[in-house]
Amino acid sequence: MVPAAMWVAAVGFLAILTWLVAELDRRAFGYAERADDLIVTHGVLVKRLIVVPYGRMQFVDVTAGLLERWMGIATVRMHTAAAATDATIPGLPASEAALLRDRLAQKGEERSMGL
Repeated sequence: MVPAAMWVAAVGFLAILTWLVAELDRRAFGYAERADDLIVTHGVLVKRLIVVPYGRMQFVDVTAGLLERWMGIATVRMHTAAAATDATIPGLPASEAALLRDRLAQKGEERSMGL
């Protein structure tokens, strides 16, 4: 009986630890729209800051898998010519993700006209 209780306790501890790490990761994502660029930051232990100029965006993509659609959220991906500056913003409400995609696409078109 004792080994079974230890296994149940270990599984419960791992479930709580997994949930805690996932929650910290979710809260670590952030973005800010500025006049000339978009800033995306994420990371729990190592913070990463990505600055994507609007004029360098090639396209903006909104994706939602089966689980994301069920939860009503989506992921916004900005693609540039340099793969290192591609940025993602996961976990946005689907309507907000669509509006963000439209705003970013419009700003990208405005900035790339002068090229």
